[in-house]
Order: sequence, then structure tokens, then C-alpha cells
Amino acid sequence: MAAKKKAAKAKAKKKAVAKKKAVTKKKVAAKKAPAKKKVPAKKKAVAKKAAAKKKTASKKAVTKKAPAKKKAAAKKAPAKKATTKKVAAKKVAAKKTTAKAPVATSTPRTRAPKKKSAHKPAPAPLSANAGPVPGIAPYIEKKGEEYMSEGQVAHFRKILNAWKHDLMEEVDRTVHHMQDEAANFPDPNDRATQESEFSMELRARDRERKLIKKIDEALMNLENDEYGYCEACGIEIGIRRLEARPTATLCIDCKTLDEIREKQRG
Repeated sequence: MAAKKKAAKAKAKKKAVAKKKAVTKKKVAAKKAPAKKKVPAKKKAVAKKAAAKKKTASKKAVTKKAPAKKKAAAKKAPAKKATTKKVAAKKVAAKKTTAKAPVATSTPRTRAPKKKSAHKPAPAPLSANAGPVPGIAPYIEKKGEEYMSEGQVAHFRKILNAWKHDLMEEVDRTVHHMQDEAANFPDPNDRATQESEFSMELRARDRERKLIKKIDEALMNLENDEYGYCEACGIEIGIRRLEARPTATLCIDCKTLDEIREKQRG
């Protein structure tokens, strides 16, 4: 019994020591924790007033926006009404004018259609100086006439012979001119000008010499019934092209291709 009492007393002492320790710990923790600052009552009142002012200002702004929107809508609505009124007034005016307009009893006058003339307007006459030889009128084709008929062959033979005759006269004229005016001028400037004139004339006569050779070839083709046809494709060259260039041996298409090739070759 005595042992049991001693054990109970020991347990009670232990519990008392544990309680004391817990109390001391709580006190130490309370001392360490920083004390909360107390907000004065005046500051709280100022903050409440500021919050109340903000709420009232926001409500006023909302109330101001709503009337402005309502006013804008009210302004737009009358404009639509006015437009509808104008449209209605126009319709009424149109009805009145249609009602007042007198009914046309007389039939409208109709113009008789113009009769087309059976004869076509005559084409403008070609000038006689269009070709290389002035004075020879261009050839006028007849209906159903074949290409390079006897009349056309005679026309181009006349052009070629007249052209050759003019070129030969130019050659004779230059020869006589050089023989008559050839002189030894004492001034070197005069001699230089004379030599330059003679050289220019000789170049022109050289080109005319080549042209006379082509004219002879064209006359040979006329005799062989080969004149007026393209040497490359065999198509008809055309009377108007031959009148502009009687020594032409190529049609327009083949001539353009030939010129393009020459340009590419440089």
C-alpha cells in the first residue's frame, strides 16, 4: 500500500512539472510575438468617409452616362421619322403628278429608216507620186482579176524600166559633173570640200549601181513569170507593197523575220 501511494505521488509531481513547463512556454511565446498596432479611431473614420465618397462618385458617373445614351437615341429617332415623312411626301407628290398628267391620244411620229445606198463609197484615189517613180499612177485592180495578170505585169515593167532609166541618168550626170568641176584648188580647204562632195556622190552612185542590179533581176523574174511571189514561202507579195518597193523579193512576214535575225546576229 505504501508503494502504491509513493507511485501516485510521483505521478502527480510529474504532471505538475509538465503543466508548469507548458505555462512557461506559452509566456515566452507571448513575449516573443510582436504586439499588434492599434489603429486609432480617427484614421478608421477617414478611411470610411473616402470609401463612401468613391461609391457615390461611381454611382453619379453611371447615372450621367445613362441619360446621355438616352438623349443620343432620342435624337436619332426623330431623324428616322423625318426621313420616313419625306419619303411619304414624295410618294404622294408622284401619285398626284401621274393623276394630273394628260393621256396621250395621238400616236408618236416614227421616222422612216434610212435606205442604205447600194453603191459603196469610192476609195480615195492614190497619189501618182507614192511609188519610187513619180508620174506613174498606181494600178487599180478589177473585180475577179487574177494576181499578176497581163495588165499588172505591164504596169510593173513600166515602173522598173522608168526607175532604171532615172538611175542611169543620175550616173551620167555625176560623171559629167566630176569631169567638169574637177580642178586643183590652191587652197587645201577647197580641195578637201571638193573631195568630200565627190566621195559622197560616188557612195550614192555605188548604192544606185546595186539597185540597178536588183532592177535587172526583177525584170528577169517578170519574163520568167516569177515576179511578185515571195522567195522564202511562195506567197503573193501584194500589189501595194510592190508599188512601194518594186524590187521586193520577200513578203512582209518573211521580211520582218529576216530583220529580226539580222538584229540578233548584230
